[in-house]
Amino acid sequence: MLKQKSIFITVIIMSAFSIYGCNNNNQNSIVLRTMGSLFFGGTVEILESGDTFHGEHGYAQYYIPQNSYNYPIIMWHGMGQSGRSFESTPDGREGYMAMLPRRNWAVYIIDQPRRGRAGRTRTTLENSELFITEAYESETWNAFRNGIWKKPNKPYLYEGVQFPSDPDSIEQFFRQQTPNTGVEPYNAEYEQFMGKTMADLLKRTGPAILITHSAGGPLGWATAFAAEEFLKAIIAYEPGDFIFPEGEEIEYIESPLDYIRDNYNPKRIPTNEFIKLTKFPILVVWGDNISTEPTNEVFNEEFWRVASIRAKQFVDTVNKYGGDATLVMLPEIGIKGNTHAPFADLNNEDIANHLIKFLHEKKLDIKDNPHTGPAKHGLTEYTIPLDK
Repeated sequence: MLKQKSIFITVIIMSAFSIYGCNNNNQNSIVLRTMGSLFFGGTVEILESGDTFHGEHGYAQYYIPQNSYNYPIIMWHGMGQSGRSFESTPDGREGYMAMLPRRNWAVYIIDQPRRGRAGRTRTTLENSELFITEAYESETWNAFRNGIWKKPNKPYLYEGVQFPSDPDSIEQFFRQQTPNTGVEPYNAEYEQFMGKTMADLLKRTGPAILITHSAGGPLGWATAFAAEEFLKAIIAYEPGDFIFPEGEEIEYIESPLDYIRDNYNPKRIPTNEFIKLTKFPILVVWGDNISTEPTNEVFNEEFWRVASIRAKQFVDTVNKYGGDATLVMLPEIGIKGNTHAPFADLNNEDIANHLIKFLHEKKLDIKDNPHTGPAKHGLTEYTIPLDK
């Protein structure tokens, strides 16, 4: 093998994503030390034929500013999504991929295993039922709370919503939905697998801040159980589920929907595992237009009502056990009209400012040991039977 020299790369992006028509002429340039991508985690299967199959890994693209803070920010997408969620917005403005490096935060944006550019798997989707949000575009619309689409009626947008309402943006929104390439059961075994996979990335990035969105939320909690020593904070945008310690009394939430009553009871874990969530600050953020009354007409309207109540129970429980968890309902702090993906809404600059303020309050914006990029995997053995 050739010896690789250390290379310092500076990339200046004068107007990030100008190909989409973004107007950033009044902003500073983005100056990067380096950028790239990598696969993390994964398995190697030896087939009966003697061939191998490398799969079940995650994919991360990274952007490292020249004057980076110590801790990179890793972003984990939600159900039916990929890292595209954080790259840009449906109307082509900057997403967190550019907004955060412009403020000197290194970022890693992932596609989780069995999704997007990490789609290589030998699991099968046969006989696997899609969750309602993935199965119907009408429910994707409802899940993101752009408005309500109650078939056979036409969809509408909420009044004052921060989702861009032009035809191009709505088309882009639906085209960013991403199919699963393998089964994603979101059970305890699957969540543990995802947590351990993310732990592999954290070993290469070092201590980091984790952002999760929606169905990525419970996978973030699982990451804490697998590698809490690497997490400096979790920022969860509308996480889809929560966990609680065994024996802790959690108030029952009544719902007219059988699915929610049968499948959305509090998940329990051993207390010694739950305690790991108290080792770093947690911020849970919710947008606008969340129903306050039970309904059996629109699944996702009822789902987010129940989930938002469960979020308060979770934050209260973390704090009861000595943690540092904060629940923010954006309308209550004067930021109104946000959808299920506030980091991609028309006011995502306000959402980014809110994030940056939180990181500053938690003293995570330090530069005494700037992040310079991922370490090599450091394998000592070949994963194929190489004849040397």
